[in-house]
Formats: sequence, structure tokens, C-alpha cells
Amino acid sequence: MEILTKSGTGMLLIMVAASTALLAQSRGPDTPQKHVSVADVRQIMSPSVVATERSWQARDHYTYTERDENRRLTSQGQVKSENVDVSRMIVVNGARFEQLMERNGQLPSTREQKKSDDDLDKLRHETPDEQTARLRKDQENRAFLGDVVEAFDFRLIDEEVVGGRPAYVLQATPHPGYHAQGKYGKMFSRVEGKLWVDKQDFGWIKVDGEVTQSFTMGLFVARVERGSHIILEQTCVGDAVWVPKRIEIRATARILFLKNLDIDRILTYSDYRLAADGPYSVSK
Repeated sequence: MEILTKSGTGMLLIMVAASTALLAQSRGPDTPQKHVSVADVRQIMSPSVVATERSWQARDHYTYTERDENRRLTSQGQVKSENVDVSRMIVVNGARFEQLMERNGQLPSTREQKKSDDDLDKLRHETPDEQTARLRKDQENRAFLGDVVEAFDFRLIDEEVVGGRPAYVLQATPHPGYHAQGKYGKMFSRVEGKLWVDKQDFGWIKVDGEVTQSFTMGLFVARVERGSHIILEQTCVGDAVWVPKRIEIRATARILFLKNLDIDRILTYSDYRLAADGPYSVSK
């Protein structure tokens, strides 16, 4: 299942974190609601979605390092297995490409290196039709952002300083009667959440979420169970571009309705740099 296994670039995890964690609410005493109209809250959310779309597009022009700590847990919460991958994301023909640097402290195996080299060569020499298909898929994966404002009812519950930056704290609940749009839309009615929005440029500083109703997703019959929790933290790399800094996922899933998986996964991102030659840092 895509949310639980290693993806090509890690982007799907970020989108899932954004869509599920964005709408998960912390369990605790309710925070008094600010006296702000729906129209005023939309004046926060609408530019926030635009700013997020811009940041996601800008991130395609950056190289960075990803550290992926993936633990499988027993039903008692003990670590059953653990894998740690360190990858470098580069830019090839306007697309991010993941180069595995280490796996569990060791260099990639000959087989892993060959697969990476083959995939890189394929991307370097993709046909116009293949590029069009890739770009279309990327657009579909990101399309859910445009539905966020319509899919939820937002309210401003607080204002905080996060990492030295003043932020709005918004809580979202599914809007009654919303009809799911796209392949991620079905998650919207099954999550609730808090979102920290930078007051200066409307970037997302943090999202914190919990699945409130189980849902299926992925290419296989996999079910993400209620109580799965995701935290996404972001940092600004300049010019109002916000990029992921840390994603923590604690999830329970059932695959083919038979096997339960308890996941504790932490992804950290560092060393963001603009690609040397813009979006085409690796030539054909």
C-alpha cells in the first residue's frame, strides 16, 4: 500500500499527511473559539491553499535529503522490524528522482544500485507521451488541495508563535453533504484536524491529525484504521516556500482484510538546495 511502503519520491506520504493530518484534531479540552466569521476564516484558508500549491510546485526545483525510519510494531507496541533509508532527491527533467544512499547504514546492494541506475536512465530518456502521463499523474495527486476549502468547515481557535513565527490555529470538521472529489476526497469525511498557518505568508507550519473513521486506499485492498495519527512539520526555505521538515506516522492498517500492520514511521528532510541548473539539473 502506498501510504505504508517506500514510494518513489515520498511525495504521496506528504500529500496523505497533508490531507489526513490537516484535518485531525488533538484529543483534549476544547479551546475557546475565536469570534471570527466564516468569511474571515476563508480569507485565511483560501490564500493558504494557494500558498501551499505554490510551495509544492517550487519544491520540485529543490534537491534535498530524506531519512526514512520505518518500524513495524507488535500488537504490544514493541519493535518487530526496523529499516532506515537515507536518500538524496535530485531533479531530472523537471521531476524529482530518489537516489538511495544508505540502507540500514550500508551502501545500496548491487541489485538496488542497478535498479536505481535503470530508473534514472529511463527518466532521462522518457518520451513526450511518458512525460505527459507523469505530469498528469502529478497533477491528479495534488488536485485535492483545491477541494479543501469546500470539503470542510473551518474555525479559528487560537493564535500561537511556532518556531518564532506568529500563526493562526485552525480546526476543521467535514462539511455535511460534501461529495468527494478525486481519489483522495473520500478521506475528507473520515478525518478531523488542526492546521497552523503562518500569519505572514500563509504557509502551513504544522498539521496534526488523526483518522476518525477507517477508510481504504492504495492499489491493494488496504484499510487504514481509526486512530492512525500523522504529524507534518514544515520549514520555510525563503521566498515564502514551505517544505516538509518532519513527518511522523503512527498507523494501523489491515491488508486484504486479513493482516494487521502497526507502523511507526518518521521521515526527516534536510539540506534543501535549489537545483544547480533550475528544474533541469540533470541533463539527458
